[in-house]
Amino acid sequence: MKTLLPALALLATAAAADDRPTLTVYTYDSFVTDYGPGPVIRERFEAVCGCTLNLVGAGDGAQLLGRLQLEGARTQADVILGLDTNLTAAAAATGLLAEHGLPVPDAIAVPGGWDDPFFLPYDWGWFAFVYDETRLPEPPTSFAALLDAPEDVTIVIQDPRTSTPGLGLMMWVKHVHGEEAGAVWERLAPRVVTVTRGWWEAYSAFLDGEAMMALSYTTSPAYHAHVEGDETKRAAIFEEGHYLQIETAAITAASQNPDLARDFLAFMLTEPFQSAIPTTNWMYPAVRFDGAEPAAFEALAIPPSSRLFPAEEAPAVREAALAEWLDVMSR
Repeated sequence: MKTLLPALALLATAAAADDRPTLTVYTYDSFVTDYGPGPVIRERFEAVCGCTLNLVGAGDGAQLLGRLQLEGARTQADVILGLDTNLTAAAAATGLLAEHGLPVPDAIAVPGGWDDPFFLPYDWGWFAFVYDETRLPEPPTSFAALLDAPEDVTIVIQDPRTSTPGLGLMMWVKHVHGEEAGAVWERLAPRVVTVTRGWWEAYSAFLDGEAMMALSYTTSPAYHAHVEGDETKRAAIFEEGHYLQIETAAITAASQNPDLARDFLAFMLTEPFQSAIPTTNWMYPAVRFDGAEPAAFEALAIPPSSRLFPAEEAPAVREAALAEWLDVMSR
């Protein structure tokens, strides 16, 4: 009889685990990798939620909205995590999201503050072209300087239809150049070595030496300094200012666990979640906590100003900017 007790205890534990609710979160692929925030966020949330956290990679950030629209009310997602403010208004307009009903912490660190009934932010950063100073000792300091740079100053970028960084660059060019954005893309296109579906493919191409610069973030050099001890990677700071990315999460209207989904969003703004962001997602946390950022963040270059289309204006701007981008890049 004694020999059966351990086995029965294991069965009881397994049964208890099976009874736990499962919260399904759709997010972008890099979030769920071993080096991304996913593993530590799962461990920390499951320690307090009495649930199983199911993180599902759904491509890059911009592909999340497409998946939500495709699945509609049949979606298995309880939470969508990874849409930025270029996409939040379009997502809210689908009617597939529920209001979160949560207060915004007083310590919110997102530039400009935050007020949105559907979305809450979890991190933010500035887009930038990252370069290696050993290969490019004199990087461009503006879009004009990039356009006039020697021919060997090449770039890799992401597709704005599938990638939020790619969309961010497109919106950045539009915010700076307005009606002249199409002409800027015509001059920029010959420098584009490749256009990738997601951020990682483009950044890997840069690291492999396929281009002089990659569209990434001002925070990307912190990874190389903190993890690799490599201080040769830099973000080119443009005098026109840099476009902001504010990444968010929202609850789906179809969620089978709306209370648990709300608990996750509340947890998202606490120290256990936010402290994981700087050294796993390599972005600024949406809520600042002492000691959350490594020393490498202190050396990061800060843009002279921030650029951002209001979320409610983004869908119309995005449509016009995408038409210009496709007209040039499909030639």
